[in-house]
Amino acid sequence: MSMPSSSADDALILEVAQLLVTALNLELAPEEIDRDAPLYGDELGLDSIDILELALAVSKKYGFQLRADDENNQAIYASLRALARHIAEHRTV
Repeated sequence: MSMPSSSADDALILEVAQLLVTALNLELAPEEIDRDAPLYGDELGLDSIDILELALAVSKKYGFQLRADDENNQAIYASLRALARHIAEHRTV
């Protein structure tokens, strides 16, 4: 069972969705991205280059690096919600 999210969580998720759409020039609205669908692969069709571009955009906006060799990348990029949670825990900006 998932825990209810706060409005602050929702705001960050939407902000990260907007960053994703802008950084990758996706042709959909941020609100259309399923918060719990995998970012990598089928759902959004993101590939490893897209993930690298997203990591760069996150580092510029939130002041910390997402590294390609991080053993937690599968969990970090598991979904929009997971990425937003990771950003909330590590952001410096």
